[in-house]
Amino acid sequence: MSGAKFSNADTGDKHADPYTVKNLEETSLKEKVEGLISFVEKSQFAMMTTRQGESGLLVSRAMALAGKEDGLDLIFHTNTESGKTDDLASDPKINISFLNSSGEWASISGNASVITDRAVVKKHYSKALKAWLGDLGDGTHNGGPDDPRIGVIRVNTVTATYCVTDKNAISRSAEIAKGAITGSTPDINKLRLLSEEEISTYEQSVKLVT
Repeated sequence: MSGAKFSNADTGDKHADPYTVKNLEETSLKEKVEGLISFVEKSQFAMMTTRQGESGLLVSRAMALAGKEDGLDLIFHTNTESGKTDDLASDPKINISFLNSSGEWASISGNASVITDRAVVKKHYSKALKAWLGDLGDGTHNGGPDDPRIGVIRVNTVTATYCVTDKNAISRSAEIAKGAITGSTPDINKLRLLSEEEISTYEQSVKLVT
């Protein structure tokens, strides 16, 4: 039984996606949020996916996480004259994904805004940005904190899904091998979902204590 809008199988009263059923972990909102924040901060690098305005095609690029604000809002540096700012001007919907060498991952969907306010830019400014933007030699576009090309992309998280594990590689390999032989689904990950309602509840709680 699938319940999905697209289905290519009739599994009767059995769930067609046993991996999700076996690994989906229902835990407290606090634990889910703290687990996501911990994983994101450790990962540091992400893939940012936007939609091109003219073609409608999705485009991804690697980005370094510059900071985090107001609970689950993610901060990234950007060159305001790049393609991603054009994409976000036509469609602010965005996805940020993280993946580490152990196969743990996170997918965060939300809405993005491009911020050029110099106070915000200076708050998150890094001298390393100069290497990416260069100094054009005109006294203005020099890669410094007042360079108007430097902006901040702020991602307001709407939903999130992530997968982490507390089992080592040997244990996970053994579980997978067992599943391949017996047909039993391996229980190797903690798959956690954060709905729009849950994230809203968390953000409201953050505002109450700040």
